Amino acid sequence: MSHDVINQPPPMIGHDVSADPQLLAALDREGADWAGGELRQLGILAGTARAQEWGRLANEYPPVLRTHDRYGHRIDEVEFHPAWHELMTVAVENGLHATPWTSARPGAHVARAAKFYVWSQVEAGHGCPISMTYASVAALRHAPALASEWEPLLASRAYDFGLRPAAEKRGVLAGMAMTEKQGGSDVRAGTTVAEPLSDGTFALTGHKWFNSAPMCDAFLVLAQAPGGLSCFLLPRVLPDGSLNAMHLMRLKDKLGNRSNASAEVEYSRAIAHLVGEEGRGVRTIIEMVNMTRLDCVIGSAAGMRLGVTRAVHHTRHRHAFGRALIDQPLMRNVLADLILESEAATILMMRLAGATDRAVTGSAPERLFRRTALAAAKYWICKRAPAHAAEALECLGGNGYVEESGMPRLFRESPLNGIWEGSGNVAALDLLRILTREPLAIEAFFTEVSLADDPRITTALTDLQKTLTTPTESNARHIAQQMALLLQASLLIRHAPEPLADAFCASRLSRNHGGTYGTLQNADLDAIIEHIPQPL
Repeated sequence: MSHDVINQPPPMIGHDVSADPQLLAALDREGADWAGGELRQLGILAGTARAQEWGRLANEYPPVLRTHDRYGHRIDEVEFHPAWHELMTVAVENGLHATPWTSARPGAHVARAAKFYVWSQVEAGHGCPISMTYASVAALRHAPALASEWEPLLASRAYDFGLRPAAEKRGVLAGMAMTEKQGGSDVRAGTTVAEPLSDGTFALTGHKWFNSAPMCDAFLVLAQAPGGLSCFLLPRVLPDGSLNAMHLMRLKDKLGNRSNASAEVEYSRAIAHLVGEEGRGVRTIIEMVNMTRLDCVIGSAAGMRLGVTRAVHHTRHRHAFGRALIDQPLMRNVLADLILESEAATILMMRLAGATDRAVTGSAPERLFRRTALAAAKYWICKRAPAHAAEALECLGGNGYVEESGMPRLFRESPLNGIWEGSGNVAALDLLRILTREPLAIEAFFTEVSLADDPRITTALTDLQKTLTTPTESNARHIAQQMALLLQASLLIRHAPEPLADAFCASRLSRNHGGTYGTLQNADLDAIIEHIPQPL
């Protein structure tokens, strides 16, 4: 070897990923302080070289579709690298899926959100089936008989992979299929037909352009029944052990999320069970969609946290021009700005998790608040994630552009949550519909934001109220952005250190904010950067 390797950061391993002051404070505040020990155990595992290697291998060796066996029989199986199964086992055993639905403990959904946030920083792709399994229960409860049969298996902490009848398994996972070639987000344009059968089930014939996680045990599917567009539960394997007539045509070759399988499927009189009322499929499955939208927010917040911790770690150990990168004034501005974005995303994510927990147990005010806040957060936090990932990658320079750094995978993953469960326009227009049709929901939002008794909030609220006097579709993105920023600012003022709240309000609520990172003015950069722990 011709030289010694110097001035390279050590691997970012051997730390507790859950050692996140904003996350831990919110865990207590939102009623899940009892989960601190479990969260720390998961955080320590997430920081190990072993877990990070699982994440790398699951993406290095993506799933493979096997449509037929050696004899020509249709099997429609998806094969995964063993690392995928390790990731899934940890997620299920730690209750990141449907476990909160069967828990009697207050804060169960909050604890689950915090765990999902921590473990998603190891690998994001396997969060898809975990998230949909979590969300499926909300829709299934529109069919109590089905829920009583499936819910215990969906909530089980046993990861039991393989195509077998659900009754023979220790635990099951659920997926979802709404999108068709001709429809996209317009799910009412679906042409899949559901024919009623004499035993009360339905035979589905048609296709889905995106079937999320086709290796799951059951799927919530939209199809046109005689009474209109309806929601169905379609099991992958029938009780007699035969495969349901759901054929996997091919797996999608995606930009990111490569560890996870997404498929095009065709149904040839596949057997399915009605969930909810016939003709009210969108209203039924929207319960699931809203839960997965929460996970879009959590996943984007997790990606931001991962990106900024990697950036801070690199710059602490990398030297240029005679001093560490983190001591360079302009780099400190960039890092502080990235930290602000991450902290604001985390605090809002946990507030939404708390609102979900209380809404599920019957709180009308929290349900109304969540209605507006979730739509705004889904739009804004998911929209900010790609730019955040790009800036964090740039902090590593050329090293960040190399696959081994992990930053390209983070960058490729970052746009997904903005698309999944409704793109930016869909989320913004959903918020607009709420604002025009549900005055109590917008009132709940204003009540929450106003809890921060601060002139900056008062001024921004006045500006927003002027905009809302004549809301238009073309202005929906601006409205969603302003509402999300106001809510983040209010939460930071109430619950974050003063330097963070002041810098966020000065930059994000300012009409002159340019939107690029590293443009903070008169901010206490030292106090902001010190808010990120130094694990190594």
